[in-house]
Amino acid sequence: MREEDLDEVMVIERASFPNPWPASAFRYDLERADYACYLVATPRRPPAVVAEKSPPHWARLFYRPPAPPAHIVGYVGFWQLVDEAHICNIAVAPAARGQGIGELLLLRAIRAAIARGMSLATLEVRVSNAVAQNLYRKYGFEVAGRRRRYYSDNGEDALIMSTGRINSPEYLYTLDKLEAALTARMLGRGPA
Repeated sequence: MREEDLDEVMVIERASFPNPWPASAFRYDLERADYACYLVATPRRPPAVVAEKSPPHWARLFYRPPAPPAHIVGYVGFWQLVDEAHICNIAVAPAARGQGIGELLLLRAIRAAIARGMSLATLEVRVSNAVAQNLYRKYGFEVAGRRRRYYSDNGEDALIMSTGRINSPEYLYTLDKLEAALTARMLGRGPA
């Protein structure tokens, strides 16, 4: 993610969350926070790839089509906390949901965390968000705790979900298999 992406990111943020983060929070992380990594997805086939941008804590999922330029359809961010990648937000534009973009973003965030030396990943998710919980479980996240009344819009609890060691050979093997299946699905060559 780059600062010039914020207008598009904020449209998705406002459409996805009852209490959206302000643009200033993203801007702070992009400009000053060396512990933050944000990725964006743009529409294309095959799935976008991660490319590093200088400084190294910024990364971007991108594609440069001949014309016209692609628009952002989703984003994910994580904070590096010692050896933990804390996924702080993930969202997909409403019109682009159900196409595997959220899964692609999660996968790319985990890959970026591994590349930065992280050994586990954590996140919070609404107790009512079964779709997201199922995706996270698919990627090895398990419920590790609960934050009572975590969400200020309705007082809903959050589940704390965490992975095992994302840099273990077993996890990397599973991640490779999940990525191959997702790529095949997004290319229309596999089960939905």
